[in-house]
Amino acid sequence: MSDKKSFYITTTLPYVNAPLHMGHALEFVRADAIARYKKLSGFDVYFNTGTDEHGMKIYEKAKENNLSAQDFVDQGFVIFQEQLKMFGVSEDIHYVRTTDEHHVAAAQEFWQRVNKNGYIYKKSYQAKYCVGCESEKTDSELNEKGECLLHPGRMLELINEENYFFKLSLFGDRLLDFYEKNPNFIVPGFRLNEMKNFIKQGLKDFSISRLKTKMSWGVEVPEDKDQVMYVWFDALTNYISTLGWPDKLEDFEKYWVNGTPTQYCGKDNTRFQSIIWQAMLMAAEIPNSHQIVVNGFITGEGGVRMSKSLGNGVDPRDTVKEYGTDALRYFLLREISSFEDSPFTIDRFKEAYNSGLANGLGNLASRILTLSEKYLEKCPEIPEKTDFTEYFGFYEKFDIKLATDFVWSKIGELDKFIQENEPFKVVKVDEKKGKEMISNMVLRLYEIARMLNPIMPETNVALKKLIRENKKPEKPLFMRKD
Repeated sequence: MSDKKSFYITTTLPYVNAPLHMGHALEFVRADAIARYKKLSGFDVYFNTGTDEHGMKIYEKAKENNLSAQDFVDQGFVIFQEQLKMFGVSEDIHYVRTTDEHHVAAAQEFWQRVNKNGYIYKKSYQAKYCVGCESEKTDSELNEKGECLLHPGRMLELINEENYFFKLSLFGDRLLDFYEKNPNFIVPGFRLNEMKNFIKQGLKDFSISRLKTKMSWGVEVPEDKDQVMYVWFDALTNYISTLGWPDKLEDFEKYWVNGTPTQYCGKDNTRFQSIIWQAMLMAAEIPNSHQIVVNGFITGEGGVRMSKSLGNGVDPRDTVKEYGTDALRYFLLREISSFEDSPFTIDRFKEAYNSGLANGLGNLASRILTLSEKYLEKCPEIPEKTDFTEYFGFYEKFDIKLATDFVWSKIGELDKFIQENEPFKVVKVDEKKGKEMISNMVLRLYEIARMLNPIMPETNVALKKLIRENKKPEKPLFMRKD
């Protein structure tokens, strides 16, 4: 039996109505970097992701494509898995689909527990609903045209029916008390303050079902065949259904109850993850999440959020095709703020690629390995362990940008060492001293390669192999782009 500490991390689940965009790539790459770091630190890691496959958005898209909803989501899941490979996400990741039989049963059991505890009731109501967000909208969340701020140009749905409601209004004080006892629950801290202020304005009950005659594609409400669950109420349960809850509890106990369940999300998702989901867990008498880590938006030109409707998006698939997986990961992890909004443009990407990878890491590796192959008989003996305390500290704070900056500071220091000491000249006049300098540079380069494990896993493997084989690259690790 393993005595490793357990660590659970999950992304949110994207809808399968469209290919993943750059914001998705950011979330998956960051969660993957944290998962890889935790593995390096000796943790038993459960990394969860998957697809949200119910709701109006999916139903409409399936109809557009003349497919049944199930056939549409089956195709979408395959595409989703292919894209995650393009992002370099760990192969041992766990997938959950909200159409899986086990997840459906888990969502229904969760509903029954919340209902049994007295937090669900039925009433008639009217509301404005954004299908793009799959959530109700208040007037303050609409633009001057009455459109959703996040999905301008799309008409809102008007709901007028009898549905089930969740008594979110009862959880304000409990959530604030939970935040007080867990001051690092939301990262960064200013997002926690936003949620506190939102709660203090007063929480409102919200609809958690839809009439089946109006929206048939969803999980059926227990003991009411005329209603299906609101897509968010169903989907949020994935974070525990993936662990086998409620019938197979070994992984659930290990990673959720006794672990540190951590959830990545975008800032538009903060309310769902840190308020609604936490209140739902309280209502079902299930332990809360350990931490919610919130990303800012990736913006296009002029600081406007990337959006297909605005035509300012950059398809991550195109970026990977031209520059490679690790180049995309490098940009997302180093050039995008860990917590604030940041721009992504092709010009900015190319500039970062050339300076940080082609002229930076790639050129440094080529110079050192060329000297090593020429003057050393074999690779110097590699120490089994390196002290990465300072480097790992950035991951503990989920500040992956600072972690990546730290690696590139080491690249800069090593490059400066070569410029100032000119080992390629020293070795010609003092062979022993020159070889010692080159050996030292090789070991420092290997240390950098080790640190690249969570950031650029392909480069980590390739560079360590070249160093151990004492070979210079046959072609540049990163070809400069003009």
